[in-house]
Amino acid sequence: MKKLLLATSVAALAVSTANAAPQIYGKAFLAADYVNADFDSSAPDLDLDENTLEINSHSSRIGLRGSEALTTNTDVIYQLEYGTSIDGDNDGFTNRDTYLGVVNKQFGEFRVGKNQSSLDRINNVVTADSGYWDNLGNNEMENDVVEALNMADSDRINSSIIWTAPKYNNLPLELSAMYSSDDQNSNDNDGYGVALMFDQDKGFTAGIAYDKDQNVAGDIIRGTATVDLGKYIAAPVTLGALYQVADYDYDRDTKKEKGLIVSAAMGLTNLARPATVYAQYNKTDNLNGWDDAKSDQIVVGGKYFFKDNMIMHAYAGVNNADNVTSVNVDGDNITYGAPGDAEVFVVGTGLEYIF
Repeated sequence: MKKLLLATSVAALAVSTANAAPQIYGKAFLAADYVNADFDSSAPDLDLDENTLEINSHSSRIGLRGSEALTTNTDVIYQLEYGTSIDGDNDGFTNRDTYLGVVNKQFGEFRVGKNQSSLDRINNVVTADSGYWDNLGNNEMENDVVEALNMADSDRINSSIIWTAPKYNNLPLELSAMYSSDDQNSNDNDGYGVALMFDQDKGFTAGIAYDKDQNVAGDIIRGTATVDLGKYIAAPVTLGALYQVADYDYDRDTKKEKGLIVSAAMGLTNLARPATVYAQYNKTDNLNGWDDAKSDQIVVGGKYFFKDNMIMHAYAGVNNADNVTSVNVDGDNITYGAPGDAEVFVVGTGLEYIF
């Protein structure tokens, strides 16, 4: 009997230890990017021009995550994730998604910490998500740096809690709700958001999300849809569309920012290893709430999978923004420069290693 109790205790300890062991993960992504960028200001002395070949680290990171049983139906979950620049341009680490939370079969999942906003829960359309074009971009040109300008995007929100509802009767819906509070450093983070994603795993998805005073000072509503044609016809192509409206509450006259994305991705099956090619078009009107400011962007690229975790990237894109106003931030002081037209052309290639 004592031997049985001892064996049971050892087995329980082993399971507990396994559950408690964190997983180390991350990715390293280095690329060579040829960047040609310029800003033609209405005040000629404020013109900017850049023409260079850059070695860049894109969204490289390292993290620690895991879970451990708290009760029969509840697990504690945690994640500490930090971005780093492998090319050495920036020293140290920056917070990415870092949280402590619980998962319960009846009440769903709660994450508390620094979380991507609820808009990101329906970010299923963007295919130009690698290298220089690894996100929607910014919607204002800050501190005299010319970069791709597009509609407001999802950001990581400090001092936030995000809840994901449990599945109800296996309905193909995922509901998320988020709340963020002002933090102890007096940063204004007070806001909320909600997202609903529909996915039957039959080749069609659709989502809608709304947030207030999280990604911008104001409201954002976003809708998305994708269709995998390979589920219906003999064509390995996935199409996507995203439409978004942002209503800004700034201390100046603003217009509603309206953004559109259409994308297509196709898998290639006649190569030695899996590969994907893609194209994406972005259009934004009243960029950052400025009347008559607008941008257009088109990106094409491809991914070649040497292994599932070793991916070669190649991409090229151009972003044109008209009547945009540069914003210079110096602490709490914000000044606006003269309006002008910006253009960014980038072609690049890089290797991504995921671990």
